[in-house]
Amino acid sequence: MINKRVFEGKIKEEVINKIQSELEVNEKDLYIEEEFHEAKLFKSSKCILTVITKEDVKRYLKDFIEKYSELMNVKINYEINEIDRIYNITLVSENNPILIGKEGKTLESLQLLIRQAIQKQTGHSIKVNVDISGYKNKKMKNLEYEVKKIAKEVQLTKIDASLDHMNSYERRRVHTLISEMKNLTTESVGEGKERHIIIKYIEN
Repeated sequence: MINKRVFEGKIKEEVINKIQSELEVNEKDLYIEEEFHEAKLFKSSKCILTVITKEDVKRYLKDFIEKYSELMNVKINYEINEIDRIYNITLVSENNPILIGKEGKTLESLQLLIRQAIQKQTGHSIKVNVDISGYKNKKMKNLEYEVKKIAKEVQLTKIDASLDHMNSYERRRVHTLISEMKNLTTESVGEGKERHIIIKYIEN
């Protein structure tokens, strides 16, 4: 469970100062839910802040991975780094193929599971990226290599090319990659798992 702490005062600045003093953290290291009650007869205004610290989130992620390791019966070493409110989790084990799964499906499922668990616990949409021994980085480099080859063929033949379906992150990368190439544009078509990109030739 993630610990939620509730603080209140007359104004937000007052409450924030109280939180920073008591928890010894900066405001940037907090996830905050704000509730404000206007002053009424015989009652002064009140600001209520419910806060979760980044350390609480990290602690929850560590517990989650350790429990997952037990359930999978696989010893997992891990590292968690938070940059700009994105938690990057790197996993390493002696059975990486089991954790990755066919075409990375098990890895994708684990990442989704962690994101849903964190959102349910915190009420915040917290970005979590999970990778196993650099699998995603290698996969992305291979994807970029293949996409560039296809894109060059489109430039030469002026015939549009339809790519295999991809996840949203891969599609964003392909859109960016093609935007840097001459006489080419991209379009996403299809719904759900069938959504894919078409590389199109355009005249300058």
